[in-house]
Amino acid sequence: MPSLQQPQNQAGIMSFYDAPELGPKVNVKSILLIVVVFSLVIIVLNHFATV
Repeated sequence: MPSLQQPQNQAGIMSFYDAPELGPKVNVKSILLIVVVFSLVIIVLNHFATV
């Protein structure tokens, strides 16, 4: 009988991360840059809309 102290099997998690990706590969720095630029554009447009 297994004890409650034993770690759980993580085969499901490993198979999830080992699955092949069909989508495009995007660099994390690119996403961060896009978010920052988009935020700055929104701030600038908001500033000019209130003037």
